[in-house]
Amino acid sequence: MSLEKRALCVDLDGTLLRTDVLYESFLALLAKNPLYVFLIPFWLLKGKAALKRELAQRVALPPESLPYDERVLQILRTTSQRPRVLCTASDELLVAPIAEHLGLFEEVMCSNGRQNLAGHRKAEALVARFGEKGFDYLGNGSVDLDVWRHAASAMVVNGPAALSRRARDVVEVTDVLPPATAGLRTWVKALRIYQWMKNLLVLVPLFTAHRILDPEAGVQAIIAFLAFGLCASGVYVLNDLLDLTPDRMHPRKRNRPFAAGRIPILHGLLAAPLLTIGGLAIAFACSWQFAAVLAGYYTMTLSYSLKLKRIVMIDVILLAALYTVRIIGGSVAIGAEMSFWLLAFSMFIFLSLALLKRFAELESAKLSGKQTAIGRGYNVSDLSLIQSLGTSAGYIAVMVLALYINSPASLVLYHHPQVLWLLCPVLLYWISRVWLVAHRGHMHDDPIVFAVTDRASQIVGAVGVLVVLGAI
Repeated sequence: MSLEKRALCVDLDGTLLRTDVLYESFLALLAKNPLYVFLIPFWLLKGKAALKRELAQRVALPPESLPYDERVLQILRTTSQRPRVLCTASDELLVAPIAEHLGLFEEVMCSNGRQNLAGHRKAEALVARFGEKGFDYLGNGSVDLDVWRHAASAMVVNGPAALSRRARDVVEVTDVLPPATAGLRTWVKALRIYQWMKNLLVLVPLFTAHRILDPEAGVQAIIAFLAFGLCASGVYVLNDLLDLTPDRMHPRKRNRPFAAGRIPILHGLLAAPLLTIGGLAIAFACSWQFAAVLAGYYTMTLSYSLKLKRIVMIDVILLAALYTVRIIGGSVAIGAEMSFWLLAFSMFIFLSLALLKRFAELESAKLSGKQTAIGRGYNVSDLSLIQSLGTSAGYIAVMVLALYINSPASLVLYHHPQVLWLLCPVLLYWISRVWLVAHRGHMHDDPIVFAVTDRASQIVGAVGVLVVLGAI
C-alpha cells in the first residue's frame, strides 16, 4: 500500500501527550474528593475499561491546558493528505474533547467502558479497520509492540533506547523522537529545594533560647531541618500532582515540571511517599517526640493539599499554623521550652504572610482579567478585605513583640532588653512595605521567597540581627 493511502495512527498517552490521561483523571478525582480512593478497587474489579469510564464520568481535563508533544503535533500538521487517526486506550469521554480541540484527526478510536483498547486489542481493531500493514503507528511503550507487528512502519516517541531496538525487530522504524530526560535541575525544581528556606524556622528556637553555641542542640536542629525538608518536598510533589489542572491555567505555575510534563506522573507518585518516609526516618534519629510533631505537620499539610486550601480563611489560618509548627518542631528537637511570646508572634506574623500570598494570587488573577484565583475560594472582590486583615495581623505581631519586650521574660535572656524596642519600627516598616509592594502588583506568589531575595528585606533582616546582638 502506498504511503498516501496508509493511515497515520497516533497513540495519546506518552506520545501525543507528555502525560498519561489515566493518571491525570485519577489525581483529578482525588483532588475533587479523596474518599473516592476507596472506590477505585471496586471499579478495577470490573476491568480496566470500566475503571477508566468511572473516572472519566467524574472528572474533566481541559484539553487546552494539557502538555502536548510539539514534535508530534508538527508531524500531524504536515501530513494532512493522509488519514490521521487518534488511537488510544484512554476513555472516549476524555479523548473526544482532546481530538475536537486539536482538529487534526479524521477518526478517533479509543476505549469505551467495555473494551480497553490497548495492546493486541488495539492491533486487532487497527487491522480490522485498515488491513494488515495498512497503517503507520506512533507509540511510546512496550505495549505498542503488539501494534507495530501489524503496522507498515513505526515511529518511537518518548520511548527508551531499548524499546527502539525491540521495535526494529518487528517493524521498520522510520524515526525515533527521544524523550526529554528530567535532569537534576528539573528534579530540584520539582522538589522545590528553594522552599527549604522556610524550614530554617526550626532553627529559630536555637537562637531565641541562646543555645547557638551548644553543639548537641545544633546537631539536633540540623537533623530537624533535614527531616522537615524531605517531608515538605514529599508534600510539594503530591500537591503538584493534585493541582495539575489549576497549575496549567496559572501563568507561572504551568511551567512546574509535572504540569509541563517534564517529569512523568508515575515518577512523582513514587517520589512523594519515599521522600515522606525518608523525612520521618530521619526525625526518629532526633527523638520520637520530634517525629510526632513532624507527623502532625505532614497530616496538616496533606489535609491542606487535599481539601482545606479551597476553603476560605481556613486555608490561611492553616498556612500560618504550618509555619508555627516548624518553630514548635525546632523547640522539641533541641529540648527547649516553648515560648508563649514566640508562638503568639509567629502565629500573627505568618497569618499576615499567608493573607499576603492570597492577595498576590488574587492580584495576579485580576491583572489577567479573571474574577477568581484558580483552585481557591476567593474572588477579586475580596482584595480589599484580605489586605485589611493581613495588615492588621502584621501590626498585631508587632504589638506582641512590644509586649514581650516589656515583660519579665525578656529580662531573663537579655541584659539590655530596651534595645529591642528598635525592632518595632523596623518590623513596622517591613510589614508596611511588603503589603505596599503587593498592592502595586509586584509581589512574588510566595512572600517568603520574596523576603529572602528582596534587597530591602535583606537589609531589614541584617538590622534586626544587629539589634538583637546589641540587646544581648
